[in-house]
Amino acid sequence: MSESATTEAPGMTAASAFAGMRSVAPVMFRAGCPDCRERFELSASALRLAIGASSRTTFYSFTCPECGAAVRKPAGERIVELLTGGGVRTLRLHSTV
Repeated sequence: MSESATTEAPGMTAASAFAGMRSVAPVMFRAGCPDCRERFELSASALRLAIGASSRTTFYSFTCPECGAAVRKPAGERIVELLTGGGVRTLRLHSTV
């Protein structure tokens, strides 16, 4: 089997996995509220992702559908990849220094 015909895709990103798709079912994300402890699924439109200059300033946020609390959680590289690949709106934060 030639190298180009292998089924493995090392280094594949969520963006490249979705590239070329014409119709995609809505992506749902599992989340939990630290205030009321409820667990639920949210659509991409219910989440916001902020990407800052460091891991301390990169986070995602949503409003708990059960208790209405504003929730903010840190987002590492894998979470950022999953959220952006799933269509979550992203805000890039710029340093003012």
